[in-house]
Amino acid sequence: MTREPPDRKRLKALRRGSLAEYRAALSLLMKGYRIVAFRYRTKLGEIDIIARKGNLIACVEVKARRSLNDSVFAVSELAQRRIRAASDLWLAKQPDFTRLSVRYDIISVVAWRWPIHLPDAF
Repeated sequence: MTREPPDRKRLKALRRGSLAEYRAALSLLMKGYRIVAFRYRTKLGEIDIIARKGNLIACVEVKARRSLNDSVFAVSELAQRRIRAASDLWLAKQPDFTRLSVRYDIISVVAWRWPIHLPDAF
């Protein structure tokens, strides 16, 4: 059995993650959300997708895993804090931030299945 070099493994994981994020964004679009930021990065953290539906902002963490449970448990407490911190920075830049409500969601992307959206996951 041959092992892949770490660089190649990392590249495969990045591709799988990017594809999962695009699939998640498509599923949100089909539910009536508008994607307002994709891979939003700050010094404090990163948000995979920021979507809007009316005055609701959904900060979405996308996880490509073998099962729904694996996806949910892959979002650690530290990751949750970083996502919340990044969302505070993003919200502060919005002219209508006083009217917006924020929710933190997870979208689980499992091979050969439609993405599973878990609203208000944390």
